[in-house]
Amino acid sequence: MGARVIGKGRIEAFSDGVIAIIITIMVLELKVPHGTGFADLLPTVPVLLGYLLSFAYVGIYWNNHHHLFQAAHGVTGPILWANLHLLFWMSLIPFVTSWIGEAGDAVAPVASYGFILLLTAAAYRLLATMLARHDGPGSPLAVALSGDRKGRTSLILYAAGIGVSFLSPALGLASYVAVALMWFMPDRRVERVLLRD
Repeated sequence: MGARVIGKGRIEAFSDGVIAIIITIMVLELKVPHGTGFADLLPTVPVLLGYLLSFAYVGIYWNNHHHLFQAAHGVTGPILWANLHLLFWMSLIPFVTSWIGEAGDAVAPVASYGFILLLTAAAYRLLATMLARHDGPGSPLAVALSGDRKGRTSLILYAAGIGVSFLSPALGLASYVAVALMWFMPDRRVERVLLRD
């Protein structure tokens, strides 16, 4: 007897709520300049850019998470835990974003940021794999997610960004920006599955 299938509604609603809180925490970390002129905004530019990158990442995960669960047929207990695993690593994004905002492009914050992004990506990939496996090897979702070249490339770029950040934090950040640009549009493979249904 296979694993019992659980409806998707609660996991989607819970995930949406957690992601909304993550974004709220990030925006609350932004400090208002003390002056009244545009020049007073200049010191906040690195913080705003870090916020922009992290907001883009959280948005990318929310978008792809939504598409993933729209294409999946149901969830099981282990999938619920895999989803919580993803949300755990995502919930640390505001922490490392704030650290970069405080410390600038120092080695430890930039490498730590990449480490959190790497583990978030690995958790997303695990969740997607479990959903595809649950739907079955010939299912549209499993076919759409097979040969996940973009996912593997992302993991490599995160790892490279972490490594290179010890030599040049700016290059480490550039690799993280490159991954965000790569994923800016929702996963087309999953979108095609949704359009077929």
